[in-house]
Amino acid sequence: MISVFELFKIGVGPSSSHTVGPMIAACRFGHEVVKQPGLLERLDRVRVELYGSLALTGLGHATDTAIFCGLAGCLPDCTEVQVLKETVESLRKYSMLKLAGQVAISFDEKRDLVWLRNETLPAHPNAMQFSVIDSQGQVVFAKRYYSTGGGFVYDEQGLAELKESLSKPQNQDQAAPYPFTTAAVLIEMARTNDLRIDQIIDSNELVLRSEDQIAEQLDRLWSVMAACIDRGCMTEGILPGSLHIRRRAPGIYQKLTQGTQLLPSQWLLEHAQEKLKDPLQQLDWVSLFALAVNEENAAGGQVVTAPTNGAAGVIPAVLGYYVYLVPDPGHPDFDRTISDREGVHRFLKTAGAIGMLYKRNASLSAAEMGCQGEVGVACSMAAAGLAACMGGTIEQIENAAEIGMEHNLGLTCDPIAGLVQVPCIERNTMGATKAINAARLAVLYGDGQHFVSLDRVIETMRQTGVDMQAKYKETSLGGLAVNVVDC
Repeated sequence: MISVFELFKIGVGPSSSHTVGPMIAACRFGHEVVKQPGLLERLDRVRVELYGSLALTGLGHATDTAIFCGLAGCLPDCTEVQVLKETVESLRKYSMLKLAGQVAISFDEKRDLVWLRNETLPAHPNAMQFSVIDSQGQVVFAKRYYSTGGGFVYDEQGLAELKESLSKPQNQDQAAPYPFTTAAVLIEMARTNDLRIDQIIDSNELVLRSEDQIAEQLDRLWSVMAACIDRGCMTEGILPGSLHIRRRAPGIYQKLTQGTQLLPSQWLLEHAQEKLKDPLQQLDWVSLFALAVNEENAAGGQVVTAPTNGAAGVIPAVLGYYVYLVPDPGHPDFDRTISDREGVHRFLKTAGAIGMLYKRNASLSAAEMGCQGEVGVACSMAAAGLAACMGGTIEQIENAAEIGMEHNLGLTCDPIAGLVQVPCIERNTMGATKAINAARLAVLYGDGQHFVSLDRVIETMRQTGVDMQAKYKETSLGGLAVNVVDC
């Protein structure tokens, strides 16, 4: 069992697989080099080779700058965005970096960062190799890593062990008291033990951390999401890259609030009546939340990988709907016997459980699954989380998650110019609104009985991803990426 805090990570944009993952891999490599006896004495330079999807869309996804920062010892969850920018500026000015933050080495970007756009390794399309080169130009140490989506990173041994473990029957002796590998098992556990999904996740998380630690980490996740919405609504300008896309969230926010100077988190809590006058305006707010987060992500800001960066706006948008926009406590559509804080925790735990199923039985990587593996999964997770906060039964929650994915099947990943801007930002708004619709259909107008199970949908998503042509899977070689000219 993986932790819900492995699915929800605090990181930086624009991509979990192409930015967060490579930064983590580079940091691990740097620390391994400085710890190996005698290796530093032989080190003349470090060479980095990027394969497949990392090479094809890496420039638009800031893979190069992520590698620089990782080699310098930076990690995405604990390094300020300004420090990352300064690290990149320093390397490009002096062609030097401090490996693992300790040892100064030369690094010539043009020579030492190699983009192998025509080579894809069989183990995974997001592959990278780091090599230590001596003064004679010989490789004296090398290591290969794979960024498998959602910020998960494995070396060759780790990836092989992961694949082997997934091929074995479920181990009932795992440390987690409630290990589950399918939705069917999760539902049966909930029924047998009279537990909600979030309570099952709680029990599993308590093996690793205390109740207070779990609550504090969940609070931090929502705090970062809410702050990202605030920043995105208040920051004007042009997004980085060749497309020169103007940020839209600030203008929409000003139009919705008639020119307020307050942050969204303040305005929304103070103006309950204004925001509810037009029922369809709730949808505008949800779209705004998703736009704000994904524009921040595209600009390299701090976001929560949920479960990926490309889909980072869906869950915050639906959580924002729950916290800021749901009706008064007496409204029958929601279980408002719980506080907002408890609701946020229930949402994230339930969504996390659904994300675990996709992570184990399919993939969170757009390079493997297309965008159904990012926005589709986020939509499914968000639908389940919202259904839980609406007081849905275990069957209704599963139904909401199934609806959320069923209507994202086949969604391709075709970023123009390799940038997570078009169509990615708007695609998050669609994922968020679909999630809310899915939860309402399942809980308000369904009894939990449904024809297609979540497990069948996840397997269908996996098969669809396998059959999808590579050009539609985060390569910028198909779809909108080739039918819209990048001027």
